[in-house]
Formats: sequence, structure tokens, C-alpha cells
Amino acid sequence: MSLRHFLADDDLTSAEQREVLLLALATKAARHAFRPLAGPQAVAIIFDKPTLRTQASFTAGVAELGGYPMLVDGKLAQVGVRESVPDVARVLGRMTSAIVWRTFGQDRIEEMAAHAGVPVVNALTDDYHPCQILADLLTIAEHTGGLSASGPALAGRSFAYVGDGANNMANSYLLGGAVAGLDVRIGAPADYHPRADIVARATAIARESGGSVTVTTDPVEAVRGADAVATDTWVSMGQESESEAREAPFRAYQLNDDLLGQAAPSAIAMHCLPAYRGKEITDEVIEGPRSVVWDEAENRLHAQKAILAWLLERLVQQ
Repeated sequence: MSLRHFLADDDLTSAEQREVLLLALATKAARHAFRPLAGPQAVAIIFDKPTLRTQASFTAGVAELGGYPMLVDGKLAQVGVRESVPDVARVLGRMTSAIVWRTFGQDRIEEMAAHAGVPVVNALTDDYHPCQILADLLTIAEHTGGLSASGPALAGRSFAYVGDGANNMANSYLLGGAVAGLDVRIGAPADYHPRADIVARATAIARESGGSVTVTTDPVEAVRGADAVATDTWVSMGQESESEAREAPFRAYQLNDDLLGQAAPSAIAMHCLPAYRGKEITDEVIEGPRSVVWDEAENRLHAQKAILAWLLERLVQQ
């Protein structure tokens, strides 16, 4: 075994992702039974971007694992400005058992991982949001028949995402969904499709996992018959100046009752929050009987406890 990090969704194989999701179900069923951070050991949790669910879920999760959550204000610490990323990594790596970082460029967290000497977890970058996708996969499993008995965790099930196909959520749904063996469909305006290299990587993974990948401009084609349908804000952090310009191209991709009606009769509706009601999702859907949005939010806690415990177990065995 060796030092492992969770920086992007495809850092886990299909078998490993299934292990983590099974562990998440176990920690959810026995919330205080797993104490790998008992001591307590500290986990540094750094925020360069606004946060609610990430701060709440990692803080509570580290405490429930027996550890101490060391919250670090990225604006005060000025990681990469006042001190270089490698220097911060070496300092925090000497004091903590793991580092969690919500930041900007993917290159920043990769540089942190290269120098930390302890597991590093991506709590959101401009490219990926892998912890949210673990929580979403857990939620899909809970509402569509559980985890597969063997092989990829969600083999045989279908998932559609409509909205901004070029944001970090779409990227992570492509990779994490492909690892899980899902039929992943992205419905997005032509100017907001995912990067070609990410689609190619997801397609290659799906070829191995038995899943599939579709990217289309047709929201109905994306959603038709799907077991789960998700959306996200049309304006991600840092894109506020584009808010008005994005309104028209994204309007057809709103997750409303008509579009959700194209999915399977038992389909669930998902949103990672924060939600802008009347924009990417309607009140009727997010408050409707198919909404699992609050389960998704809670499952951040269980999924993140599981990935931390899984990474720490491998560090101990090193």
C-alpha cells in the first residue's frame, strides 16, 4: 500500500469506489462506530472559496471520526501568495493526518499533494468536485436499488445532467459516473460542452466499467428514461459577470416538471446546492416528491468520512 490522494473522480478504480461507497453506507448506519482519527488527530481543512456544506460536512465528519478539524482561512493564510503551496504542504503535513482543500486551479491541489506527505482530498476545484459526486452516487444507490452486488457500484443504471456542461460538476459526473458503470448523459448548450479530453477519459473508463457516455445539445434526449436527473447553477463562482448572457442559452435546460416528465417514472431529481429557484430548477421540482436534494446534502458527511477513513487506512498500511 502507498500514500493515496483523492484529487479527481478517477483516482479511484471501480472496485475502490465501490469499497468507499460501502464504507459510507456502514458509517451512515453506525455514525460513531468508526474512529480512525481518535487521539484526536488533526485534519487541516482549507477554504479559498465560499462554503456551507463543505465546511459543515468536513468539520462534523472529522469530529465523528474521532479527530480535530483544523479550519484554515485561505484568505488569511494566502496559500501560494504569502507562502508557496509546497511550503504550506510541508508545514501542514507535519502537523496533521490529512489535508482537505477547497480552492481554484486543479494544479494547486496537485502541487499540495506532491509535497504534503499525508492524504490530500479535493473539496472542490475549478475542474472537479469529486466529494459531491461520491455523495450523489451514494444517494442514487439509496433511491434506485442499492449498490451492485459486484463490479461497478451502479452498473445498469442511467443518469442525466442538464445545464452547464463545462463546469466542475459536469466533469466530475462524467468521470465518477463512468467509474460507477452508469449510463451518463450530459445535456448542455453547444458553447458549454465539457472539455474533449475529459469526455475522452470518461469514455475510456466507461468502456471498461460497462457504462456509457453521451453529450448532447438536446435536453430531452439527455433525460429520456433516466433513473436520476441532476442540474447545477448556470453561473458558477467567478462567472458572475456572465450571469445575464447565460440566461437565454440555458433556459431550455431548466429542470422543471415537463423535463423531469421525460425521465423514468421513478426518476429522482438532484441538485448539489446552492439552488437558484426559477433559474436552473423550479420550486415544484426541488420541493416535489421526486426531490432527493436534502439526502444529497446529508450524504456529503457520510461519503467524505468514508473517503478520509479509506485513505487513512492505506497510509497506516504503508
